[in-house]
Amino acid sequence: MSHLRTYILLAALTALFGVVGYAIGGSGGMLLALAFAAASNIFTYWNADKIVLRLYRAEAVDRSHSSGVVRRYVEIVERLADSAGLPRPKITIIDSDQPNAFATGRNPENAAVAATTGLLRMLNEDEIAGVMAHELAHIKNRDTLTMTVTATIAGAITTLANFAIFFGGNRDSNNGGNIIATLAMMFLAPLAAALVQMAISRGREYEADRVGADISGRPQALASALAKISHGAARIPNETAERHPETGQLMIVNPLSGRGADNLFSTHPSTENRIDRLMAMASLDGMPRRGDAASPIEAASRGPWG
Repeated sequence: MSHLRTYILLAALTALFGVVGYAIGGSGGMLLALAFAAASNIFTYWNADKIVLRLYRAEAVDRSHSSGVVRRYVEIVERLADSAGLPRPKITIIDSDQPNAFATGRNPENAAVAATTGLLRMLNEDEIAGVMAHELAHIKNRDTLTMTVTATIAGAITTLANFAIFFGGNRDSNNGGNIIATLAMMFLAPLAAALVQMAISRGREYEADRVGADISGRPQALASALAKISHGAARIPNETAERHPETGQLMIVNPLSGRGADNLFSTHPSTENRIDRLMAMASLDGMPRRGDAASPIEAASRGPWG
């Protein structure tokens, strides 16, 4: 089902390329745009994760890192991956004060997780484990391909649509170069791409919260982390996300505004709604609580940060 969803989204985004190309250059522009879209689809399938990691200047880390905080972060991710039956992902950090995290990669065998330095400073070990379990859930659910490809292609569509203003509209003789249509397309194409992203975003986040809580065994720790991250994201800007807003849907919390409402243009569910669902999970009988030895991250989550 996840592969079918990806193919449908790729088809929709490819169609948007064609529409924008037609607005710019008529029939010839549409054909060129479709050819470019096909090449982009192939390229992004194999390289979208590398593009996003490079965009955020993510640095790969391992247990040999000099910082004790980073070493513990690596240990937590590795233990959670082992517990979830997943290949250990590439583990990276991003130098950003805003607390946030994301996962990327075309499949579990070629996945990576990223956490900002702000997140590692702000959260305790249990909360970091909850966040990274959420990101591993995206990998387990194979959301990462859809998330990363749509972010990359939506950004390309936005760039292509913006070119329309410089080319004076449709050159097709049957339409006579309608500058109004071109201006409309310049705004509508990025909006349409954003709507495609939003169509997959909210339900995906709820499901990753649920599966992540199962992986870590501590839904209340993830709930606490979401509250802190949302508050931090509202106060601390993420300059890379501001320059590339199409990547915002990759993050565990919206890096652009920190607003919690389920409104039309939100790429994330309400943080309050997510917290309520997680706390309801925590209240169920049989769910491991803080300090239970049954937790798969117990050995990586003792004591204060070193």
